Amino acid sequence: MSYQLIDTVQCLGHPRLLVLGDLILDRYIWGDAERVSQEAPVILLREERQEVRLGGAANVAHMLRGLECEVSIAGVVGQDASGTEMIDLMSSTGIDCTAVFTDESRPSTVKERYLGRAQHRHPHQILRVDREQRHPISQSVADNLLRATLPQLQNCQAVLISDYAKGICTEPVVRAVIDAASALQIPVIADPASTGDCRLFSGATAITPNRLEAHRATGLVTDSIETACDAGRQLVEEHDLEFAFVTLDSDGIVLSHRDGTSQHLPTRKRQVYDITGAGDMVLAIIGLGAAAGRSPADLARLANVAGGLEVEQIGVVAISRDEILTDLLRTGRSQDAKLCEMTELKRQLSARRTAQQRIVMTNGCFDVLHLGH
Repeated sequence: MSYQLIDTVQCLGHPRLLVLGDLILDRYIWGDAERVSQEAPVILLREERQEVRLGGAANVAHMLRGLECEVSIAGVVGQDASGTEMIDLMSSTGIDCTAVFTDESRPSTVKERYLGRAQHRHPHQILRVDREQRHPISQSVADNLLRATLPQLQNCQAVLISDYAKGICTEPVVRAVIDAASALQIPVIADPASTGDCRLFSGATAITPNRLEAHRATGLVTDSIETACDAGRQLVEEHDLEFAFVTLDSDGIVLSHRDGTSQHLPTRKRQVYDITGAGDMVLAIIGLGAAAGRSPADLARLANVAGGLEVEQIGVVAISRDEILTDLLRTGRSQDAKLCEMTELKRQLSARRTAQQRIVMTNGCFDVLHLGH
C-alpha cells in the first residue's frame, strides 16, 4: 500500500486551494527552565530566543504552500502590529492575501507559547497565553470578506474551512462559501472548532473532527474504533456530507461514507513531541488530495503519514512532499525483503530521485576496492 501512496504523492499536481477561517499568529519563547523562582513556586525560564509562526487557517495555508500548492486565504486580522506581521509572513511564503481584511474592533488572535528545556533535554511547553476576541465579525466585514472570496472560487480546485471559533466562520459566511463551491462542483473540506458544532458545515464534502470534537458533535463516546465509526456515520447523515474523517490520534483515522459504510485506516506509532498543528496538517493534506481527485481512503492514509510527521516536530512546521515520500519509502518494505518486481523497482528509483536521495549500485562483491570495480 505504501507504493500506491507514493504514486498518489507523485500525482498530486499543483492545484490552487482557497482557505477560509481564523487567522492566528503563534509566538514562541524558547528558554532554559533552569530553576524555581525564589518569589513563588514557579519555573523560572531564562529566555534564549523568540520565534513567530503562522497558526490556525494561516497555518493551513502555509502547510499547503509547503506541499507545493497555490493558495489564497480569506480571513480577518486586527488593526495592530501582529496583524501586519501575519500578513507579511503569509505574503512572503506566496499566499494570496487579497481576501484578508482588517477589523479595528478586534485584536489579531495571538497564541504565545513558552517552551522550557531542563538540563539540555528536549523542550516542552510550559504555558500558553492567548490574546483574542471570539465575537462574530460584523455584517459589513462579512460582506467585504464574501465580495473578495466568492469570485476566487472560479480558479480553485478545493476549499478548506479552518474554524477555531474566533468569530470568522459565521453561518452566513460559511453557508455562502459552501453553496457557491457546491454549485461549481468544488470539494469543501472543513475542520470544525473544538466545540464540536458541525451544523455550520452541512452540505460540505467532508469534515475532519478529532476524537473529542466527534464526541461533542454526536454525544457518542468515541473511545473505540466501533464507536468512532458510529459517530462518523451519524455526522455524514445529519449534516449531508459525502465523507467524515474522524481522526483518532495514535489509532489513525476512521473514514465514513455517505452509503453508510465506514473503514478504519490505522497509523504507525510515532514519537510524539507536540500535537500542535497536527489537525491543520490533516486538513491540508486531505484538501490537497481532494483537489487532485484522489480517493478518500488514500487521503486518510496520507493524512496519517503527514499528521504523524507533524507530531514529531516542536510547534507548527510545514511538512514537504519529499518528507512524506521519504517516510513512505522507509516504511514501504520489510527490512528482510531483498527481491522486488521490476515495476516496483522503477517506482522505488523514481520516488527516491524525487526525494533527492542518492542511488548506489553494487554487484554483490564486497572485497577490497580495485580497478575492476
